Amino acid sequence: MVPTESSSGRSPVRLALAFLAVYLIWGSTYLAIRYAIETLPGLLMAGARFVVAGGFVFAWGLRRNGERPSARNWREAFLLGGFFFLGGNGAVVWAERRVPSGLASLLIATMPFWVVLLDWARPHGSRPPAIVVLGMALGFAGLLLLVPLGARGGDALINPLGALVLVLGALSWATGSLYALHAELPESLLLSSGMEMIAGGILLLLAGTLTGEVGELRPSVVSARSFLAFAYLVVFGSIVAFNAFTYLLEVSTPSRVSTYAYVNPVIAVVLGWLLAGEALTTRTLLGATVIVSAVAMVTAGKAPARFGEEAAAPVAELAEEPPPT
Repeated sequence: MVPTESSSGRSPVRLALAFLAVYLIWGSTYLAIRYAIETLPGLLMAGARFVVAGGFVFAWGLRRNGERPSARNWREAFLLGGFFFLGGNGAVVWAERRVPSGLASLLIATMPFWVVLLDWARPHGSRPPAIVVLGMALGFAGLLLLVPLGARGGDALINPLGALVLVLGALSWATGSLYALHAELPESLLLSSGMEMIAGGILLLLAGTLTGEVGELRPSVVSARSFLAFAYLVVFGSIVAFNAFTYLLEVSTPSRVSTYAYVNPVIAVVLGWLLAGEALTTRTLLGATVIVSAVAMVTAGKAPARFGEEAAAPVAELAEEPPPT
């Protein structure tokens, strides 16, 4: 689906509000996750979030389109739910006990690099244009700035295991994004995304149960801040922002919608600093600048004519996959 700006229902005010919602809400989910997992088990919290939100989106899609998913559709949804939510969001909730929320958002922001790299490395893969290759190289240099081998100049050392899990989470999301290009799913974005959320939520709940998180769940010690953060993630992070996101896909272009990929990390870093007292060191600022610039280069990159539209497709399709938060 490649929407155009001439689509019906396009209102400048509504368009601006939708972009604002996607930028601010998805940028704030990293901090909300940090607050939610203060007194809630991470995988169980994420699983419950996506089962509830996915059920709402799925019911909405059924009512709006009337399409009934097949058993094959559900198998694909569970596979993608594993890549997107168990691998992607699961990595975020696990790592945010070890890595500040702002830095987590920057490490997850490397997802577009992995999409291009995986698509390039596959048999008969698509060769990216020079600007995209340059952006990837710049982005990986930014990673080295954020995850130094040791503390320097007063900068806090980033937990290497947490950083590694976040990068693997971005890789998992990128793998799912490429598979989704050819997955047999309902045509309705609402319906297919709701199915993926439900499937991913079930897998997260199963993972939380198998790792012993059920024994860690004590309702009596759940703080008001964690509960409100969980509610915020369900209502705003997974329903309101997703509503805005699907609207943007209908009335705007993939290149414009994909700008969330480099705006969200900036919002996350600023909110982590302002509201959670997360360190905003020179190294963090420099790494953030490099990575955000690199993501902008990759998502804005266009394939030369001799490579055809296929070479640009993975980058353009990034706009149709929400971030793993």
